Amino acid sequence: MKKFALAVSLAAVFFPASGLTVLGEDEWPQFRGPGGQGHTEMTGLPLTWSESENIKWKTDIAGEGHSSPVISGGQIWLTTAITAELSPEEQQKRLSTLKNSNGLKIVGELTLQAVQIDRESGEIKRQVGLFTIPNPEPKHALNSYASPTPVIAGDRVFFHFGTYGTACIDRKSGELLWKNDTLKLEHQNGPGSSPAVWQDRVIIHLDGTDTQSIVALDAATGKVVWQTKRSGEMDKTPELQKAYGTPLILEINDRPLVISSAANWVYGYDARDGKEIWKASYGKLGFSTVPRPVISEDTVYIATSYMQSRLVAVKFTGEGDVTGSHIRWTSDRQIPQKPSLIALGGRLYFVSDQGIVRSLKADSGEEVWFARLDGDYSASPLEAEGRLYFFNQDGVCTVLEAGDTYKELAKNKLDGGFMASPAVAGKALFLRTATSLYRIEK
Repeated sequence: MKKFALAVSLAAVFFPASGLTVLGEDEWPQFRGPGGQGHTEMTGLPLTWSESENIKWKTDIAGEGHSSPVISGGQIWLTTAITAELSPEEQQKRLSTLKNSNGLKIVGELTLQAVQIDRESGEIKRQVGLFTIPNPEPKHALNSYASPTPVIAGDRVFFHFGTYGTACIDRKSGELLWKNDTLKLEHQNGPGSSPAVWQDRVIIHLDGTDTQSIVALDAATGKVVWQTKRSGEMDKTPELQKAYGTPLILEINDRPLVISSAANWVYGYDARDGKEIWKASYGKLGFSTVPRPVISEDTVYIATSYMQSRLVAVKFTGEGDVTGSHIRWTSDRQIPQKPSLIALGGRLYFVSDQGIVRSLKADSGEEVWFARLDGDYSASPLEAEGRLYFFNQDGVCTVLEAGDTYKELAKNKLDGGFMASPAVAGKALFLRTATSLYRIEK
């Protein structure tokens, strides 16, 4: 990763000092890849594919899950939720007790599993039950109970399911090393925040309707190392205080900075002790925040999600409340609520949930171009060799060329829709649809 003049770099996911093995070049260890930004340095990825073209293997995955695959060596890991369906009458009975049940679904007993798949053959090698919940809380129909993406750190894999718990598996033996199901919150729409790992700490968001904080767990034991409550003022309505963000960790002049998007505010914390370094207000209501932050030079870009998503550009070098001093610009036009962004070459590229794809100048927010893509979008895009891959909920991937003009290179279709974001290893794309995991390769 190229360092900026300010001595800023994307933090590695694991460090030798932590006792966790550093991984190889073609690993995809966490949500959105090695730096958490949706980029890969791998070359030779396929431009076109279909159910009959450039498919090395296709493996059906039982249950439901929107977590992305993570990859190390010959292993792929992902999560899935196995549920016992309720009758329509029982489901309606339970939902009728809620204040607002619009768009929600409720199930019977829930089993949350880790699934290990062989990278070369696509064979399922292990299915490890992590948590069983007799009466789970409702989730949104567009969400799953297994939406957070795991993190691979050396010989361990860390799995997070929000209020249902966090767990660690030895990926060589498949042994469950620890579980922590003591950190409870009310998601309202189900879990969505993926974990991040820094040295010997697993950092997670706990932003519910009832409590909001960021927590670091000991990677060896699962015990809480530090927990910091959100300090920014939020809307008084509990439903508008929740968020589903994923932390991003940077090294800034030898200080590990956790950039953490929550409801109404984005925060910067010290990964070592959880101390709040800075915070910035979105300037308008922003909650159920989903997209992972992206960076360009000394600025982080936050999409605030709901109700109307705003894109906020914040210099991440300040201290205290930097709302008035470090916000460079904002934009309110066709900003994604769920998909993350791509920052590349001084440009920002993104697609709204409704399919409006845009390119902006990163330094000013000025629009470079926009166009309309087919379908609705939840998965985050991928950049490889200057190509931008956008995956919609109908199973269509549109590939564009990054640059100052809109240029479509290809359009590809698989049978299942995309809610999970893509992964890359070697010269292959690993794509999870609603039913299957694919290895796409020339």
